[in-house]
Amino acid sequence: MKVQLKKLEGSWDAGYALNKHTLSSDFIGYNEFGRAMFDTTRSEPGEALFQLKYRGDWSQVEPLAAQIKTSLLPMFGKVGLIVPMPASTTRARQPVDEIAKELSRIADIPVFDNIIIKAPAPQGSPQLKNLNTRQEKDEALNGRFSINPTITNEGCWNALLLDDLFDTGATMDAVTKTLKTYKKIGNVYAASVTWK
Repeated sequence: MKVQLKKLEGSWDAGYALNKHTLSSDFIGYNEFGRAMFDTTRSEPGEALFQLKYRGDWSQVEPLAAQIKTSLLPMFGKVGLIVPMPASTTRARQPVDEIAKELSRIADIPVFDNIIIKAPAPQGSPQLKNLNTRQEKDEALNGRFSINPTITNEGCWNALLLDDLFDTGATMDAVTKTLKTYKKIGNVYAASVTWK
Protein backbone atom coordinates (compact mmCIF):
# COMPACT_ATOMS: atom_id res chain seq x y z
CA MET A 1 0.00 0.00 0.00
CA LYS A 2 1.50 3.32 -1.07
CA VAL A 3 1.58 5.88 1.73
CA GLN A 4 2.53 9.54 1.97
CA LEU A 5 2.59 10.38 5.67
CA LYS A 6 1.29 13.73 6.85
CA LYS A 7 1.93 15.20 10.28
CA LEU A 8 -1.33 16.07 12.04
CA GLU A 9 -1.35 19.20 14.19
CA GLY A 10 -3.41 19.30 17.37
CA SER A 11 -3.39 18.93 21.15
CA TRP A 12 -1.97 15.38 20.93
CA ASP A 13 1.72 14.70 21.53
CA ALA A 14 2.34 13.46 17.95
CA GLY A 15 0.02 12.64 15.08
CA TYR A 16 0.19 11.24 11.54
CA ALA A 17 -2.07 10.02 8.74
CA LEU A 18 -1.14 7.46 6.08
CA ASN A 19 -2.20 9.41 2.97
CA LYS A 20 -4.61 11.96 1.50
CA HIS A 21 -8.07 10.43 1.05
CA THR A 22 -9.12 11.82 -2.36
CA LEU A 23 -6.50 12.69 -4.99
CA SER A 24 -8.95 14.04 -7.58
CA SER A 25 -12.69 14.19 -8.18
CA ASP A 26 -14.11 15.38 -11.50
CA PHE A 27 -17.80 16.05 -12.15
CA ILE A 28 -19.02 13.84 -15.02
CA GLY A 29 -22.75 14.61 -15.10
CA TYR A 30 -25.97 13.44 -13.50
CA ASN A 31 -27.40 9.94 -13.24
CA GLU A 32 -31.00 8.97 -14.07
CA PHE A 33 -32.08 10.02 -10.54
CA GLY A 34 -30.62 13.52 -10.92
CA ARG A 35 -27.68 12.86 -8.59
CA ALA A 36 -24.32 14.38 -9.43
CA MET A 37 -21.70 11.82 -10.46
CA PHE A 38 -17.93 12.14 -10.10
CA ASP A 39 -14.89 10.33 -11.42
CA THR A 40 -12.94 10.04 -8.18
CA THR A 41 -9.34 8.91 -7.72
CA ARG A 42 -8.32 8.00 -4.19
CA SER A 43 -4.98 7.08 -2.63
CA GLU A 44 -4.53 3.37 -1.87
CA PRO A 45 -5.42 3.84 1.83
CA GLY A 46 -8.27 6.15 0.75
CA GLU A 47 -9.71 3.56 -1.65
CA ALA A 48 -9.37 0.79 0.96
CA LEU A 49 -11.16 2.97 3.52
CA PHE A 50 -13.89 3.90 1.01
CA GLN A 51 -14.48 0.22 0.19
CA LEU A 52 -14.61 -0.61 3.90
CA LYS A 53 -16.93 2.20 5.01
CA TYR A 54 -19.24 2.58 2.03
CA ARG A 55 -19.16 -0.79 0.28
CA GLY A 56 -18.97 -3.05 3.36
CA ASP A 57 -15.73 -4.68 2.22
CA TRP A 58 -14.45 -5.96 5.56
CA SER A 59 -11.43 -7.58 3.87
CA GLN A 60 -9.88 -4.08 3.92
CA VAL A 61 -9.51 -4.14 7.72
CA GLU A 62 -6.39 -6.35 7.77
CA PRO A 63 -4.30 -4.42 5.18
CA LEU A 64 -5.22 -1.07 6.76
CA ALA A 65 -4.28 -2.24 10.27
CA ALA A 66 -1.04 -3.76 8.93
CA GLN A 67 -0.14 -0.48 7.21
CA ILE A 68 -0.82 1.51 10.40
CA LYS A 69 1.42 -0.90 12.32
CA THR A 70 4.21 -0.61 9.72
CA SER A 71 4.05 3.10 8.91
CA LEU A 72 2.56 4.90 11.94
CA LEU A 73 3.38 2.98 15.13
CA PRO A 74 7.16 3.57 14.70
CA MET A 75 6.45 7.34 14.64
CA PHE A 76 5.33 7.27 18.28
CA GLY A 77 6.77 6.36 21.65
CA LYS A 78 5.70 3.13 23.35
CA VAL A 79 1.93 2.74 22.97
CA GLY A 80 0.17 1.07 25.91
CA LEU A 81 -3.40 1.10 24.61
CA ILE A 82 -5.47 1.85 21.51
CA VAL A 83 -8.53 4.09 21.71
CA PRO A 84 -10.74 4.11 18.60
CA MET A 85 -12.45 7.43 17.96
CA PRO A 86 -16.14 7.42 18.90
CA ALA A 87 -18.22 7.01 15.75
CA SER A 88 -20.19 9.91 14.30
CA THR A 89 -22.54 7.59 12.37
CA THR A 90 -24.27 4.59 13.94
CA ARG A 91 -23.44 1.35 12.12
CA ALA A 92 -23.87 -2.32 13.06
CA ARG A 93 -20.07 -2.68 12.74
CA GLN A 94 -17.83 0.35 13.10
CA PRO A 95 -14.88 0.46 10.66
CA VAL A 96 -12.57 2.25 13.13
CA ASP A 97 -13.38 -0.28 15.86
CA GLU A 98 -12.61 -3.17 13.50
CA ILE A 99 -9.28 -1.61 12.42
CA ALA A 100 -8.43 -1.01 16.10
CA LYS A 101 -9.17 -4.66 16.99
CA GLU A 102 -7.00 -5.95 14.15
CA LEU A 103 -4.18 -3.53 15.05
CA SER A 104 -4.49 -4.74 18.65
CA ARG A 105 -4.16 -8.35 17.50
CA ILE A 106 -1.10 -7.85 15.28
CA ALA A 107 0.72 -5.32 17.52
CA ASP A 108 -0.25 -6.94 20.85
CA ILE A 109 -1.64 -3.70 22.28
CA PRO A 110 -5.00 -3.75 24.11
CA VAL A 111 -8.00 -1.79 22.79
CA PHE A 112 -10.06 0.35 25.15
CA ASP A 113 -13.12 1.11 23.05
CA ASN A 114 -15.26 2.24 25.97
CA ILE A 115 -12.87 4.61 27.74
CA ILE A 116 -14.42 7.67 26.05
CA ILE A 117 -18.12 8.38 26.56
CA LYS A 118 -19.78 10.53 23.92
CA ALA A 119 -22.93 12.35 24.99
CA PRO A 120 -25.61 12.69 22.31
CA ALA A 121 -25.88 16.00 20.50
CA PRO A 122 -28.58 18.32 21.82
CA GLN A 123 -31.98 17.81 20.15
CA GLY A 124 -32.22 19.69 16.86
CA SER A 125 -28.53 20.57 16.61
CA PRO A 126 -26.90 20.20 13.17
CA GLN A 127 -24.62 17.28 12.38
CA LEU A 128 -20.93 18.07 12.81
CA LYS A 129 -20.25 17.46 9.12
CA ASN A 130 -22.76 20.22 8.28
CA LEU A 131 -20.88 22.85 10.31
CA ASN A 132 -18.49 24.99 8.29
CA THR A 133 -15.83 26.35 10.63
CA ARG A 134 -13.51 24.81 13.18
CA GLN A 135 -14.90 27.23 15.79
CA GLU A 136 -18.47 26.01 15.16
CA LYS A 137 -17.31 22.40 15.50
CA ASP A 138 -15.35 23.13 18.69
CA GLU A 139 -18.44 24.79 20.21
CA ALA A 140 -20.70 21.89 19.18
CA LEU A 141 -18.30 19.38 20.80
CA ASN A 142 -17.76 21.32 24.02
CA GLY A 143 -18.58 19.07 26.98
CA ARG A 144 -19.70 16.13 24.80
CA PHE A 145 -16.90 13.74 25.88
CA SER A 146 -16.07 12.27 29.27
CA ILE A 147 -13.90 9.49 30.70
CA ASN A 148 -15.14 6.05 31.66
CA PRO A 149 -12.39 5.01 34.15
CA THR A 150 -12.03 1.45 32.83
CA ILE A 151 -8.31 0.98 33.61
CA THR A 152 -8.32 -0.96 36.87
CA ASN A 153 -4.61 -1.49 37.52
CA GLU A 154 -2.06 1.07 38.67
CA GLY A 155 0.16 2.87 36.20
CA CYS A 156 0.14 5.32 33.34
CA TRP A 157 0.03 4.43 29.62
CA ASN A 158 0.47 6.21 26.32
CA ALA A 159 -2.70 6.05 24.22
CA LEU A 160 -2.98 5.73 20.43
CA LEU A 161 -6.13 7.56 19.35
CA LEU A 162 -7.20 5.95 16.07
CA ASP A 163 -9.45 7.53 13.43
CA ASP A 164 -10.32 6.77 9.83
CA LEU A 165 -10.60 10.20 8.16
CA PHE A 166 -9.00 13.34 9.59
CA ASP A 167 -10.74 16.57 8.57
CA THR A 168 -10.47 19.66 10.80
CA GLY A 169 -9.31 17.65 13.81
CA ALA A 170 -11.99 19.18 16.06
CA THR A 171 -13.33 15.85 17.34
CA MET A 172 -9.87 14.32 17.75
CA ASP A 173 -8.78 17.44 19.65
CA ALA A 174 -11.79 17.23 21.98
CA VAL A 175 -11.19 13.52 22.66
CA THR A 176 -7.44 14.10 23.20
CA LYS A 177 -8.13 16.84 25.75
CA THR A 178 -10.57 14.52 27.53
CA LEU A 179 -8.04 11.64 27.59
CA LYS A 180 -5.41 13.96 29.04
CA THR A 181 -7.64 14.57 32.08
CA TYR A 182 -7.34 10.87 33.00
CA LYS A 183 -4.40 10.28 35.34
CA LYS A 184 -3.77 6.81 33.85
CA ILE A 185 -3.06 8.26 30.40
CA GLY A 186 0.40 9.64 29.60
CA ASN A 187 1.02 10.83 26.05
CA VAL A 188 -1.75 10.77 23.46
CA TYR A 189 -0.75 9.93 19.88
CA ALA A 190 -3.12 10.53 16.97
CA ALA A 191 -3.25 8.18 13.98
CA SER A 192 -5.60 8.39 11.02
CA VAL A 193 -5.92 6.27 7.90
CA THR A 194 -6.40 9.34 5.67
CA TRP A 195 -6.81 13.10 5.75
CA LYS A 196 -9.37 15.10 3.81
